[in-house]
Amino acid sequence: MNVSPTVWLLTVAGLCVLVAADFFIGRKPHDVSIREAGIWTAVWVVLAALFGVGLLVFGGGGPGGEFFAGYITEKSLSVDNLFVFVLIMAKFAVPSQYQQRVLMVGVLVALVLRAGFIAAGAAIISAFSWVFYVFGAFLIWTAWKLIQDARKGGHDEEYEENKLLKSIERRFGVADRYHGTKLWIEENGRRVMTPMLVVMLAIGMTDVLFALDSIPAIYGLTQDPYIVFTANAFALMGLRQLYFLIGGLLKRLVHLSYGLSVILGFIGVKLVLHALHESGVHVPEIGIPFSLGFIVLVLAVTTATSLWAARKQEREQEDRQEERQEQGQPRGPGV
Repeated sequence: MNVSPTVWLLTVAGLCVLVAADFFIGRKPHDVSIREAGIWTAVWVVLAALFGVGLLVFGGGGPGGEFFAGYITEKSLSVDNLFVFVLIMAKFAVPSQYQQRVLMVGVLVALVLRAGFIAAGAAIISAFSWVFYVFGAFLIWTAWKLIQDARKGGHDEEYEENKLLKSIERRFGVADRYHGTKLWIEENGRRVMTPMLVVMLAIGMTDVLFALDSIPAIYGLTQDPYIVFTANAFALMGLRQLYFLIGGLLKRLVHLSYGLSVILGFIGVKLVLHALHESGVHVPEIGIPFSLGFIVLVLAVTTATSLWAARKQEREQEDRQEERQEQGQPRGPGV
């Protein structure tokens, strides 16, 4: 797409207005209800769909299809990232009424970081066509790593602070309890961080790692920076509400990592084929309609098998519990 600076400016301004509105709505710390989370999740999804339809109308089927493929992929990766957010919240015992503030700041950090990654990726791609080989190999390796982590039950592990975060904590000190939404306090004549700031730093550092996976993935579906940026933005906005909406369902999505590994592996192969094609090798390229259909099919199958497996596991646990109860009952007379 040939996007003018004016369209870029209007798009960024519109997204800033949406982010500001989201911040204004959630500015007061409170426990987010399922109803509230569901309504706002639907609002963000509808806004993304309307934007995609707008691309279809004004840009054509190609850009519109690329946006929806990128949006669905980024949204799916974001859902998988929520597992880590849950672990971080549990690690730092974030009070429920403050969790939305942490996630809100995390989304803002992610938007800024990904904008930088997207700009860097666009510059690298325009200068070095061989970078598609690197992106493709990286995604295939990431897909394999996801499978290995899923087999080991990676989402069941406890979050561990990295060395950088630990060094920051030692340098500035951390208060022993939360002080509302304050990030810094005076303690014994010294200015120290609150646990709220530490959690936000943990979320932000995690977002950097997430971007390393997601940016190459979406560049495998489209090389248009405008579509890459908007798909990422719409996928991230509403992530806070989605956290509260499906927080209880995350443990039921037991096959999500497998599905994402298939998608990342597929995009990795697509990137390698594209790189070969750019190098003059006559190989088939995978089109956006097929990519979009494949991604949706994999996510649908993954969700269905996850819910089936979770339900089966629950029934087995119920059966074992009933057996233990029956074995513990005293025998009746005449038995």
